[in-house]
Amino acid sequence: MKDSADLAIPGIADKQSQARVDVFFVHPTTYLLGRHWNASTSWRRLNRHTEKTTIRNQASVFNETCRVYAPRYRQAILGTYIDKKGNARPVFDTAYQDVKTAFQYYLKHYNQGRPIIIASHSQGTDHAIRLMHDFFENNPALSSRLVACYLIGRPITADTFHVLVPCDSANQTGCYVTWNTVKWGETSMFGVSYPHLICINPLTWKQDTLYAPVTANKGALRGQPPHIEPLAPDAKCSPNGLLWVHPLRTGHYPPDVKSYHIYDYNFFYFNIRENVKARVNAYFRKHGQ
Repeated sequence: MKDSADLAIPGIADKQSQARVDVFFVHPTTYLLGRHWNASTSWRRLNRHTEKTTIRNQASVFNETCRVYAPRYRQAILGTYIDKKGNARPVFDTAYQDVKTAFQYYLKHYNQGRPIIIASHSQGTDHAIRLMHDFFENNPALSSRLVACYLIGRPITADTFHVLVPCDSANQTGCYVTWNTVKWGETSMFGVSYPHLICINPLTWKQDTLYAPVTANKGALRGQPPHIEPLAPDAKCSPNGLLWVHPLRTGHYPPDVKSYHIYDYNFFYFNIRENVKARVNAYFRKHGQ
């Protein structure tokens, strides 16, 4: 369908009609307040909000190289993440079942043996992790078609996967990248400390703690309507695996927050866009045209 993943701004082209690779993108939580644990997929206002935010600002990063498939699902309400009464698991299970069903439908009706990227953010990453376990970890035929995974915005450690490995270069394929963006010096994410997180620096695509300066950032995506923001941050993976950035004092981004979670894609939009192209080209060099 025509949607916000088809975003084209000056200097950026939507080339989905020519793409040889698909991306299956699982969007983050956009259901913040409500009376139900799971959102309805027929709620037009929420769907419009999802379109204007994550689909436009995140899923569109893939549209130069991939056909974008970004299903709506009965996402869990934001408060599920702080539930202490045991309600969370069935709520997340409901959401994941929708994602799983959508992926099965995609494989049957649209994929047609094409290479694939799995991408996600926040709650979407929780579901994408389960998707990787259910469909790729023990399925060599499908995993051979995996270009890469962009599993952003949730804690991932070395024991999250049994087979899938973190990427450690800009053109490695069949691997995953992940990061969680916070203010420089922070040691926790939303007040929770996670030791030994996997962190791939989106400015270097290396799994190390080396500093990448502002000059390595090719630009952020910002605003409504979205446009290129040349002032974008530096980045360094911290000792415990959070991605540190220095606050931007441009007036466009809040400088005093501890977490830049909602900007995980936006801050590095053009680096991600370039990297997707690099991994797709590397995939075809390895596997043939």
